[in-house]
Amino acid sequence: MRQVETSPSVEGKPESAPRARRSLRPLGRILPYVLRYRTRIALALVALILAAVATLAMPVAVRRMIDFGFAADHSGLIDRYFAMLVLVVGVLAGASAARYYLVTTLGERVVADLRTAVFAHLTTLDGAFYDTSRAGEITSRLAADTTQIKSAVGASASQALRNLVLFLGAVVMMVVTSPRLSALVLVAIPIIVLPLVASGRGVRKKSRAAQDALAEASAYASEATGAMRALQSSSAEPAARRRFDREVELAFEAAQGAVRARAILTGIGIFLVFASIVAILWTGAQSVMSGTMSSGQLGQFVLYAVLAASALGELSQVWGEVSAAAGAAERIGELLRIEPAVKAPPQPRTLPARISGAIRFESVRFAYPARPDLPALNGISFTVAPGERVALVGPSGAGKSTVFQLLERFYDPQGGHIALDDVDIAACDPVAVRRQMAFVPQEVAIFADTVRENIRLARPEASDAEVEAAGRAALVDEFVVRLPEGWDTKVGERGVTLSGGQRQRIVIARAILRAAPILLLDEATSALDAESETLVQTALERSMEGRTTLVIAHRLSTVLSADRILVMEDGRIVDQGTHAELVAKGGLYARLAALQFASAA
Repeated sequence: MRQVETSPSVEGKPESAPRARRSLRPLGRILPYVLRYRTRIALALVALILAAVATLAMPVAVRRMIDFGFAADHSGLIDRYFAMLVLVVGVLAGASAARYYLVTTLGERVVADLRTAVFAHLTTLDGAFYDTSRAGEITSRLAADTTQIKSAVGASASQALRNLVLFLGAVVMMVVTSPRLSALVLVAIPIIVLPLVASGRGVRKKSRAAQDALAEASAYASEATGAMRALQSSSAEPAARRRFDREVELAFEAAQGAVRARAILTGIGIFLVFASIVAILWTGAQSVMSGTMSSGQLGQFVLYAVLAASALGELSQVWGEVSAAAGAAERIGELLRIEPAVKAPPQPRTLPARISGAIRFESVRFAYPARPDLPALNGISFTVAPGERVALVGPSGAGKSTVFQLLERFYDPQGGHIALDDVDIAACDPVAVRRQMAFVPQEVAIFADTVRENIRLARPEASDAEVEAAGRAALVDEFVVRLPEGWDTKVGERGVTLSGGQRQRIVIARAILRAAPILLLDEATSALDAESETLVQTALERSMEGRTTLVIAHRLSTVLSADRILVMEDGRIVDQGTHAELVAKGGLYARLAALQFASAA
């Protein structure tokens, strides 16, 4: 099940030559987000043009002051010219402030939209993507890469456009002032620009490598902080520090290489620009001395030449920043190009708002994309009647959890069919399929929010009363009364302030609140003490009434009341029946039961 249109990896490894040749093309992916705000762009362009015109007007005033203002019969011109310069400076200041505000907020808005779009896309990707992805690396793309793009869309793009307008305007005015000197400038431009373009390719490549290295460091930091107690209990802190130090040093070296390339690019640009200005000024000085050009004209030309040179020099620096943003946009684009293998068909079949709960597996074969040569299910077939309670038992690796994964359409099988109420779920929207199920996993997921909101996750529209009723049914209220803010107490990242049993009770409360027609339990009471397990099992029994229930159990004592038990081994169903029937047969289940109940005795 291939997931990407091209070859980019989620891990974000750099691809050298082909990427370097793509120039700024990846930034085109950001263009639709920018064009949503055409009014803001138009206002920013008006402000930019006003600022450029005000800047370009100054050398004309300076020329007239030099040529006429200092003569005795033109003394009144000085006051008027200085008054005009103050007005021009006022326009320049106001337009520059407006441009800065408009383009900076545009960058913030575009990146906020981009982050929202990337996160929304991540929520559509299936299990195969998350099997091979690292959370820290994805977070780096959401944070560091989008920040780099914000700089390009906001400040860098604005500066580039401003300097381009100034450069073109200054060149035009230079031609008007002195065609001869301007011809020398036009000869010098290719000598300046071509090295900058060539150097920019190296900057893009190194900037991409720096972003990749930073993502690797972020990914490891995310993994390590999420498992800090495990590291500390294993006395592995020194090894973790050494690993992170190595990742950070690699990121620094990559960033240093990118900065070095940008510094060289800037230095080359500045040297070439101002060296050409010196040569042109020397030629202009010769023209003044020969009387073919006035001092005011030379002064005006010099100012326009300085404006053009400064604009071109800043363009070289901005080019490096935009090139770095292109690398970040490329990484974001790779993420957005990933297509889920499991998605709704063009015309999905509609499931009833609440199905009866009938489940059917027909010759289902499946291997995980990360392990295509190791089948997880080998042609299993079984049915579950509405309201029936069926347990899946067997050794680890038998395929029990895979049944749940396929039933919820986190993956699609490579062979066979899975149906709910005789509707093939492959023809349905995965979201619609999952709405029919409530799942209580063995490894619970708790968010850094309140107890109430962690339960409400199962049904966001539920009232506070409904949330608390579900919590009481799962015995959450037993520990909530001891929390400082009751149901509104924050539980910390991953529920770190709660015990394992308390976290599992919150997840059980979610399943009760969801009230879906199918209930999936994966060793749902494994983290509870004996007393709580008895009470929560009673609550689960009540929640199972009228619902189809599938239970994965390693402790066989929890499935004695199941209507039917499916015994799995090596991805196959090797036996089925009630507890008594399976024990009487003397097969795998009987051996497992003998081991567990003998050890319990």
